[in-house]
Amino acid sequence: MSFESEKPFNDFQHFARGVRRSGDFTIKESELLEKCGSAMMELYKGARKPKDDSEKIFLEQLNGTEVITDKNAKVFSKYLKVIAPRHLHRLCSVGNDDSGSLGGGQGSDDSASIDE
Repeated sequence: MSFESEKPFNDFQHFARGVRRSGDFTIKESELLEKCGSAMMELYKGARKPKDDSEKIFLEQLNGTEVITDKNAKVFSKYLKVIAPRHLHRLCSVGNDDSGSLGGGQGSDDSASIDE
């Protein structure tokens, strides 16, 4: 049988209450991850070699650029997207930009000194 693992998959670093209670996966997806996730992670990281054709297809589809059709690869790629760092795009500028200042601050040379 493919994707055999002796231990259930738990990622408490990203899902403190467990994968099932995260709300990111359906019931079937979370059951598949809990049952086969450890084997999938080992295959993905290269710690384990593929034992049969379904595991080879899993790796090919994860590493390829084509559309993923294998259910195991779909669920694991969804897992990888969920745990990936999220980039925030802000519309305001952050930092000290003297070129666009409106004056009156410490960096402004336009104001007259009182000592003069």
